[in-house]
Amino acid sequence: MAEFNNVQTESETGSAESGTGSVTASILRPNDIEPLYQTQRGSAFLGDSLELMRQLPSDSIDLVVTSPPFALKRKKEYGNKEDVDYVEWFMEFGNEIFRILKPTGSLVLDIGGTWNKGKPTRSLYQYQLLIKLVEQFQLAQEFFWHNPAKLPSPAEWVTVRRIRVTDAVNTVWWLSKTESPKADNKRVLRPYSESMKALIANGYKAKLRPSGHDISEKFGKNHGGSIPHNLLQISNTDSNGVYLKMCKEHGINPHPARFPVGLPQFFINFLTEPGDIVLDPFAGSNVSGYAAEGLGRRWLAFELRENYLLASQFRFGPQLSLL
Repeated sequence: MAEFNNVQTESETGSAESGTGSVTASILRPNDIEPLYQTQRGSAFLGDSLELMRQLPSDSIDLVVTSPPFALKRKKEYGNKEDVDYVEWFMEFGNEIFRILKPTGSLVLDIGGTWNKGKPTRSLYQYQLLIKLVEQFQLAQEFFWHNPAKLPSPAEWVTVRRIRVTDAVNTVWWLSKTESPKADNKRVLRPYSESMKALIANGYKAKLRPSGHDISEKFGKNHGGSIPHNLLQISNTDSNGVYLKMCKEHGINPHPARFPVGLPQFFINFLTEPGDIVLDPFAGSNVSGYAAEGLGRRWLAFELRENYLLASQFRFGPQLSLL
């Protein structure tokens, strides 16, 4: 397999915000492998992501945001490992991700849990993976993605015996190459609540809270929004989007495990700047690439299954035709 070209600087390629021409034509592209499709800012490649990542230069990627196949007991059509084999399987990818990340780069890993087979108890595989990953990565922060639309499962314990509740939260590990990755929470501020807006308008008198926290008058300063929590509530309920409509129109089965665009959007905004390079090595229907494109970031998508990657073009509008 051919080596990827070296990363070019913004001065060589043009600003990702300029909107003129393709900024990805010669960025991290293999010499003899054509992308399955390409947009103004990104390229999607069909193939084994481990082999593709091995061709990337070291210290070349700003953010890897991905959701690999989980260690679910019920096998999916895209393939997934058992929890007992998962850590060893994923660490090959983890080692390559560590190598290709810039010193200021981050890995964001959405990874849901699973149940022990035939038992109402939880597997610890995603925590075992985290412990292994932090042998080289830094754990910058743990996040939890709450999907309010998640269906009750597993049915045996939740809806039949009624001895457990709906499992509706995924762990999301934010890992970094160094202790000081690029990050700015001012880019992901939430709108102020009505009560906070009133407090800012009317002024705040410094006082000691019942908890013992001494809140200064700076608490009432308008910073443009509130700092988000590490619990991200994002419903995964898209049923009328262009991707699903086009899949139906063309008689194509959509990817069965898509995460909502709001999830990669949050981390791309938080951990990168316009023009930075985002990679998803388990691209699936390429939600991450779509999010990066809309936010003015350059992106790469690697996917093993051709049908998923072909259909992912629908996300980018009519200017892309199915190859």
